[in-house]
Amino acid sequence: MASRENKIGATPSPKKDLIQKVIGCFGKYQLYLCLVVFLVKFPVAFHQMAIIFLSPKVSYICASTNNETCPCSDPIYDTSVFKRTIIMEWDLICDRKWLTSFTQTLFQLGTLFGSVFFGMASDRFGRKNPLLVAVVIQVTMGITAAYVPDYWSFTFVRFLVGMSVGGTMVTSFVIVMEFVGAQYRDVISALYQVPFNLGHMLLPVFGYFCRDYSVFQLSISVPVIVLLSYVILVPETPRWLIAVNRTEEAITILERVAKINKRPTDAIRTDIEAFQASLEKNKLKKGTVLDLFRTPNLRKNLLAMSFNWLTCSYCFYGVSQYVGQLSGDVFINVAASASVTLLGTLLSIPLMKVIGRRTIVIVFSFVCAFCLLVLAVIPQGTGSVVCASIGVVASFIVFVVVYLYCTELFPTVVRNAAIGVSSMSARVGSMVAPFVISLEDVAVWLPPVCFALLPLIAGCVTFLLPETKGCEFMTTIEEGEQFGKKKTSKTKA
Repeated sequence: MASRENKIGATPSPKKDLIQKVIGCFGKYQLYLCLVVFLVKFPVAFHQMAIIFLSPKVSYICASTNNETCPCSDPIYDTSVFKRTIIMEWDLICDRKWLTSFTQTLFQLGTLFGSVFFGMASDRFGRKNPLLVAVVIQVTMGITAAYVPDYWSFTFVRFLVGMSVGGTMVTSFVIVMEFVGAQYRDVISALYQVPFNLGHMLLPVFGYFCRDYSVFQLSISVPVIVLLSYVILVPETPRWLIAVNRTEEAITILERVAKINKRPTDAIRTDIEAFQASLEKNKLKKGTVLDLFRTPNLRKNLLAMSFNWLTCSYCFYGVSQYVGQLSGDVFINVAASASVTLLGTLLSIPLMKVIGRRTIVIVFSFVCAFCLLVLAVIPQGTGSVVCASIGVVASFIVFVVVYLYCTELFPTVVRNAAIGVSSMSARVGSMVAPFVISLEDVAVWLPPVCFALLPLIAGCVTFLLPETKGCEFMTTIEEGEQFGKKKTSKTKA
């Protein structure tokens, strides 16, 4: 999903990527672009994790019985912490309790649809315009969600917000990756997650000062208006413009970027014309999802990688939400969990430089599983928050690494398809996670055990995958099928 840049960006001239030669791999302009575009991840975190404070755990008593019983037609809610939540507003208790999980599941379904829809739109209409459309939807629907009068309207509007979140994630990542040189993509792909972590850390601040769900929803939606400035601040990517033969526009942008990066501009027109001719000459026939299933090695790699994406999404979003249900101060619990996740993101950068992708995924999958199993047997308190937080950060480290791992594991002609399938698997995991949390009503230990099982299995499954660190990109289906079976000479894509 997030690495759709490979469709165009990873198919340069066989000798050298001339766009990188023209503008440089990472200069002042790329730094500026990262600082501007990375802002989009703050509202992504706000909306994806908002359910923690939209529907926090709340106690009640029935006016008729003075006990917390079901069914209950006249609940009196404890408003000592939160004045108004969606649970209080629409009485999502007893036989309606599942609707709390359902609204978050539909949000994640919207994210899935948005990733696919805006991904296709970005290939057809460019990167910038779909990004702007997604931002407009996010602003309007986010604010609308604060005022809708009933549960089903709220859930539908949140579904649309989810679509916009999927769209902004896909298009913003592509824009950054298509300007950044290949040798910086691993670091930038990790740093791209930092604003998400910061947004997650800020969420308890919004929750603390906005104890009414409507005010909270409004407070996390209004700041997104700032992103409408992208119409001026963010350019179209030269790679896409060249791919659709809008060469003059691409040259204009490249000359401006080259000047900012203090690089020569005299030969840009000649270089870009040569680059475009080379692309046409060496253009590969694109593969499809079906090609990933036709050969046994690629099929095995795809299934194992998809399961890893499903698992880390399932654990990260599920356990992050579960932390909000633990005893203690919900604001401190969520802030602590988010803070260690930021440390995990920063830790993943040197880890990827030093340790193999497969090793990182295996080790941190087992760490995540172990912490969640411990969480199941210890009483709620500081220890449970620590275990849950370590589980969250371990799953997020895996999340950061599998983005790069998946990109390196599949050949150019089917790389985008593989990332698309893996990303959809991740959304399935995040859609299931809210319902796992509700198993707490069956047994307190059941949610952490259910969350622990998948990373335990994923760690074992990852032993089936080959290591990709230090390997150059593969190009053809044949190279992808042979990769990991025996030592072969690999061709750079």
